Amino acid sequence: MSPSRTVIAPYLCVRRGAEAIEFYKTAFAAEELERYEHEGKIGHATLRINGGTLNLADEYPEHEEQIGTVAPDTLGGRTTFTTMLYVDNADAWFNRAIAAGAAVLRPCTDEFYGRHGKLRDPFGHVWSLVTLKPADQA
Repeated sequence: MSPSRTVIAPYLCVRRGAEAIEFYKTAFAAEELERYEHEGKIGHATLRINGGTLNLADEYPEHEEQIGTVAPDTLGGRTTFTTMLYVDNADAWFNRAIAAGAAVLRPCTDEFYGRHGKLRDPFGHVWSLVTLKPADQA
């Protein structure tokens, strides 16, 4: 069975890929669709989170010229983008991620478009958890 794909999906580069997969399972109720190991690391994994697709692989610095990415740890803990995760209850998803080990960047607050909180996962990636207001309230 081939995993379902979305039109566009983040592809995270991490260190400790197997641990990252377990974190995403706990924090975001991720379902592991596929995993390929290579040289004792995660060469590729596909997860489904809340109906969307997330791909990830361990960092392979020796192949950076072909891969084009490095883990946030290599960038001094920084990342170049935020993954938006639209959910039915931003506070519940946010709290579950924090309990699993994520760090709060911005607590959940009411915004003009809905409820929004921002966190950094233990692997350096930033996530925005958003519950949009119903169309009739926007």
